[in-house]
Amino acid sequence: MNIAPYIDHTLLKPDATAVDIQQLCAEAVAYHFAAVCIPPYYVQEAFHFLPQTEQRPLIATVIGFPMGYSTTPAKVEEIKRAIDDGADELDVVININAVKSKAWNYVRNDLDSMITTVHMKGKKIKVILETGLLDGPEIDQLCDLALELKPDFLKTSTGFNGTGATPQAVQHLLSRVGTDISIKASGGIRTHEDARKYLDLGVQRIGASRSIALVTA
Repeated sequence: MNIAPYIDHTLLKPDATAVDIQQLCAEAVAYHFAAVCIPPYYVQEAFHFLPQTEQRPLIATVIGFPMGYSTTPAKVEEIKRAIDDGADELDVVININAVKSKAWNYVRNDLDSMITTVHMKGKKIKVILETGLLDGPEIDQLCDLALELKPDFLKTSTGFNGTGATPQAVQHLLSRVGTDISIKASGGIRTHEDARKYLDLGVQRIGASRSIALVTA
């Protein structure tokens, strides 16, 4: 099985340089990865560096990353700027503080604002839940909101906070949303066997910083 078309080739380190991003993009083209996932600061860099063809890797970037507690207007402005700079997909972090405070109206409005902004621009949105910091009922409530608001993906983790992807978390998400919303597994996926395990479970995308190792093992 060729897993490269399912991988977001990711570099989100705070000390990443423009040279690092150009190398990431070149690797994504060479290995035919689905997308590069990069800091907002480098979206323009990637847009100008990648070939402007339909076959090029998509440009994904992160919003409210990695903590999620930016205000809704700040996240919306981040989204607009990233799309103007050339982003195709937006990986947005939920407001975990609001979830833990059971401020579900805030959580719903936060998600609705981001999802609406992305979809109005004709782009795709991945909602990062940070499952390692959430309990079962919180995940269930977020899945119910997702089924209502229709993001393109639910993503397990940032890879920066708490536990990354686990088979249990992925199975939980799939049990709640089925095939209505795609799942992205991210955080701690380091081997080809790991990646295949998640794809076999039914995820549609994998976020990994060691992508080449996943496809060349």
